Amino acid sequence: MTGRTLRAVTFDYWRTLVWEPPGELERLRVEHFAPLLVRAGLAVSDEQLRAAHAAAFARASASWRANVQYRVEHAADDILDHLGADVDAHVRGELAQAFSDAGRQTPLQLAPGIEDALVSIRSKGLRVGIVCDVGLTPSPVLREHLERHGLLELFDHWSFSDETGDYKPATAPFVHACRGLHVSAEHVAHVGDQRRTDIVGAMKAGIVAVRYAGVFDDLDSSFPSGDVVIEHHDALMGALGIA
Repeated sequence: MTGRTLRAVTFDYWRTLVWEPPGELERLRVEHFAPLLVRAGLAVSDEQLRAAHAAAFARASASWRANVQYRVEHAADDILDHLGADVDAHVRGELAQAFSDAGRQTPLQLAPGIEDALVSIRSKGLRVGIVCDVGLTPSPVLREHLERHGLLELFDHWSFSDETGDYKPATAPFVHACRGLHVSAEHVAHVGDQRRTDIVGAMKAGIVAVRYAGVFDDLDSSFPSGDVVIEHHDALMGALGIA
């Protein structure tokens, strides 16, 4: 399919490698936030906490689109500001840590066929990486989930935005991945679900863009669909011409 000699494949994380039950992360975060605020002498309802979390999430989404880094520390501050809470640095730090604690407990599920696809890619001698826009679950926790599923060792390199400093579709995360994998862009394919970030970013970097629609089918036609679209990871090897 690609007409190129591939030496590496990179993957998006969310909705490409794994997916989360809808609403579960928000529920767990609110569950973790509440006792912290009670200990700090703040009585807030779950409804107020959900509204504060939604406001922080909206700020995170806007920052993501603007390629401005937004970390859990920023989210903790925004939540407290939304609640009108004046607390010390220790409580703010605990609230930031709660994002990681909730993230660890989220029962992330593997995308169907991903383990077999990763094993098959490596069996052909290709290197494998991740290019991921990190939201409000930090990259160390994302690595822990891969390790729990027995997949971490299948990756040769990681380009997480909270470590690289850029979000897709900037080319910088893809350049970071190519350098880490010791390959040039023309020998790389990237697999991801989002047109605006994964597909546009890969294409700008000169990388083959594969859109995975098995968990989320991005129908936003204002952005390109990708060089190829697959609905199951079982189709990936054939789509890349390395079956």
